[in-house]
Amino acid sequence: MAQILQQRLSGFILDIAPQFSRRSLALVPNKLKMSLITQMLNLVLSEQLRAGELVFLKDKSVGICVDDIDLQFQVAFDSKLQALPMTNPNVIFSANVPELLLVAAAKEDPDTLFFQRKLRIEGDTELGLEVKNMLLSIELDTLPRPIKLTVDKLACMLQALTLGPETAK
Repeated sequence: MAQILQQRLSGFILDIAPQFSRRSLALVPNKLKMSLITQMLNLVLSEQLRAGELVFLKDKSVGICVDDIDLQFQVAFDSKLQALPMTNPNVIFSANVPELLLVAAAKEDPDTLFFQRKLRIEGDTELGLEVKNMLLSIELDTLPRPIKLTVDKLACMLQALTLGPETAK
């Protein structure tokens, strides 16, 4: 009985969270969203920026579609990363928040999600593979501590909700 109740509660949380996030994001002005995403990207990828690992993005852009919360933007690179409203990126990555979170926490392999059709890559496939490989090279331990802890805790919570608490360690 308790397991059935837990499964129903987990399902409810996984259904309602994206709806709540979508509505909340709709209230935030686009310029503010782009500014916050830009700051976050430059913070998270600061080591790669310093090491010159993002020069392959020069004069190209990567689109990101977070389907379940209706968030779309593209990332361009000059001397730093810049989030912009989606126009015509070279490659587009599309997925839902849970899948992106699990990939960010290194708890799920993007190739597995791609073959399960939970992660889609459209456009310049070669650029998409370069981006994916660069993102896979990021060690969670190198991220700023608050980001690392947040990503890890959210991923563990997500795994507990979807798989059960015994698998989310």
